[in-house]
Amino acid sequence: MKRLKWPSWLPIDPYILLLLGTVGLAALLPARGTGAEVASGASTAAIAFLFFLYGARLSTREAMDGVRHWRLHITVLACTFVLFPLLGLAARGLEPVLLNHSLYTGLLFLTLVPSTVQSSIAFTSMARGNVPAAICAGSFSSLVGIVLTPLLAAALLGGTGGGFSADSLLKIVLQLLVPFLAGQLLRRWIGGFIARHKKVLGYVDRGSILLVVYTAFSEGMVQGIWHQVSPLRLGGLLAVEAVLLAVMLAITWYGSKALGFNREDRIAIQFAGSKKSLASGLPMASVLFGAHASLAVLPLMLFHQMQLMVCAVIAKRRSRDPEAEQPVTPAPAAESRIAVGTGTRSG
Repeated sequence: MKRLKWPSWLPIDPYILLLLGTVGLAALLPARGTGAEVASGASTAAIAFLFFLYGARLSTREAMDGVRHWRLHITVLACTFVLFPLLGLAARGLEPVLLNHSLYTGLLFLTLVPSTVQSSIAFTSMARGNVPAAICAGSFSSLVGIVLTPLLAAALLGGTGGGFSADSLLKIVLQLLVPFLAGQLLRRWIGGFIARHKKVLGYVDRGSILLVVYTAFSEGMVQGIWHQVSPLRLGGLLAVEAVLLAVMLAITWYGSKALGFNREDRIAIQFAGSKKSLASGLPMASVLFGAHASLAVLPLMLFHQMQLMVCAVIAKRRSRDPEAEQPVTPAPAAESRIAVGTGTRSG
């Protein structure tokens, strides 16, 4: 019997459909009372386990070897944690004309989360770019984001960020950073097991995020915060995110050319520097925003699907560029060994 596969021509990531189905389930059957307490506890444990796996998968020694290409990595980090937030702050002028306060808070949070890993690698490979550099850039961004994203949220969202408070920073440390460091410390003994069961644990990753989404949107339904969003507001959010993505794609491509990077490096910079991680962003939002997490993650979920569809088209066109036929300079051996595996299939 042949295994069913998702049609390659369909632009929608099947995992996004699962996420949307989870949102629909939360809308129809939100967790209440004791069920909400159980779901919240399970979600907390799932988030901690998720970041424990991230830490256990990432090889610190091999990741540090990739610092040899430091100009590229600094460029990607600057795009992710400097240019994106600046654009997010500039979008404040759209409130309340296009976005209400809750949606703007979610949009600003979107600009603070790390870059993707898996999808950056996939699109860079498809476009015949520098794959080892994309692996390093995504891994560094995920690692730095565990610390930097909460700090940026504290600075830019402050005490009015939809439930964000000083206690959230402590929760981030205990729920995300401590499990991540524990995974790093235990990697020597459990790294082989995790590598052998990578596929099964990948389902655990995605299942954990679905649980986080269900819990967050259930709390939102119970609190009645979805009445704050109208179809017109959602249309405005999509338009703003389309402009945001277009600007970052242009900056990463033409800016990296101005900085003197070759074609392969520019591809890696464009795909790693213009995208945001759903896998990292959802758990962080759940910890930072609590009952307000459903509206906070809505812009991220929409942007994630948009970036996948747009970048897939760009990667296919890049692969047909005349320059792509030229031989690619081999990457340093140290970079080619960088471990893959921080994040879910959806990035």
